[in-house]
Amino acid sequence: MANVRLTVGGRNFVVACAPGEEAHVSALGKMIDTKIMDTQDAATLSEPRVLLYAALMLADELHDARKECAAPAPPPAVREEPGISQEIVSHLDAIAVKLENLAARLEGQADNA
Repeated sequence: MANVRLTVGGRNFVVACAPGEEAHVSALGKMIDTKIMDTQDAATLSEPRVLLYAALMLADELHDARKECAAPAPPPAVREEPGISQEIVSHLDAIAVKLENLAARLEGQADNA
């Protein structure tokens, strides 16, 4: 087990982590500290409340990132191929959208498992 020294909100902490994870844990601590410093009136709030606000801001960023990843990608530009009708292309596009929606639902179920 490795130890990492973090400074968060002006306080020092020692956190245990798996060997090789020191840099990652240190970077996470810096993210939290940055959010605390970004909190307006951090100096006038209690430590638990400042940590709560920092956690909420990070959770909001995570939520937005997950939402962005879950949004279906726009369909690629369709180029004309000899021998393929527009009707076939439209059917293939509809199938692709259904598959993307199914994949998103399956990923959502896996996240909740």
